[in-house]
Amino acid sequence: MHCVMATVTYRDASRIYPGSTKPAVDSLNLEIGDGEFLVLVGPSGCGKSTSLRMLAGLEDVDTGAIYIDDRDVTNLPPKSRDIAMVFQNYALYPHMTVYENMAFALKLRKTPKHEIDSSVKSAAKLLQLEEYLNRKPKALSGGQRQRVAMGRAIVRKPQVFLMDEPLSNLDAKLRVQTRSQIATLQAQLGTTTVYVTHDQVEAMTMGHRVAVLLDGVLQQVDTPRVLYDQPANVFVAGFIGSPAMNIKTVQLTDKGANFAGMILPLEPEQLDHARADGADSTVTVGFRPEDTDLVSESEGGMPVLVDLVEELGSDAYVYGHADIGGTAERFVVRTDGRRSPRMGDTVYMKPRVGHHHAFNAKTGVRI
Repeated sequence: MHCVMATVTYRDASRIYPGSTKPAVDSLNLEIGDGEFLVLVGPSGCGKSTSLRMLAGLEDVDTGAIYIDDRDVTNLPPKSRDIAMVFQNYALYPHMTVYENMAFALKLRKTPKHEIDSSVKSAAKLLQLEEYLNRKPKALSGGQRQRVAMGRAIVRKPQVFLMDEPLSNLDAKLRVQTRSQIATLQAQLGTTTVYVTHDQVEAMTMGHRVAVLLDGVLQQVDTPRVLYDQPANVFVAGFIGSPAMNIKTVQLTDKGANFAGMILPLEPEQLDHARADGADSTVTVGFRPEDTDLVSESEGGMPVLVDLVEELGSDAYVYGHADIGGTAERFVVRTDGRRSPRMGDTVYMKPRVGHHHAFNAKTGVRI
């Protein structure tokens, strides 16, 4: 398979649906490198599919522009953009065999028969579909159909692959398997790929970089590791990671954040930033379940009443609540599965120093 070079650039690209005042995608600025696997992730209605469809030419770009390499494709029809799309519903032609489904686009292009044959066969080999080429889609499983849809995209040798939740119709086990197949395949082909999902685990395991969207606005784009370790704001902190980060807004003292008498130390400049923007007496602090330890009462942890223990063999997740300023606040701690507490126990939890994240309580921005 030859490799087509392509970058994708969104420049202040917005989409405002008729009758709506709020943009579905709000001045998106994003540069996707040649050969990069970029994942767009966020909750339902955040604008990720709209962003992808704008790139495909299926949605208008109301303001701003989109480039593939240095070519402005903002007003080009889909077929002139040299992209191939894989949707969640596969959209295979039921009356055609797998071979015919994969060959269809090349046939329309009047590609010579021998070229079609070698393209389809090499894609089928790559996707382990060789023995299914003469079958109709209805004789295939969901995972096989999804691979046929991928094959149909691959044989076109587009500059860019666009994938919109391609795994959401598969069962959990198959999803994990297909996820790694797509990532491996993309690495082999080297084709620039933009992939949309609402599943943050999928995003983190597949993307070279991940772009997190909320309400049409890009929140942060970076490698999975940076998103996890240095979330730009409270939303990204809470969205990335499973189980979610413990995030609470608590009283600020001269030393740091006050969790029911347990003070989480903050740096002097964090204290200054916390007091900026009119959020003078509170601060938002987050710490992940795996960055939290169960300690003895004398070590100065925060008392938490255990509501539930989730046993995962080697690990256990302890869910509990603590009284902070008269409100029952929920917390999750990851602990050793062989020494986990019981429901109804009181445990003392303490975040590891230097592993917590602080945000301005008013703006939600990392400080």
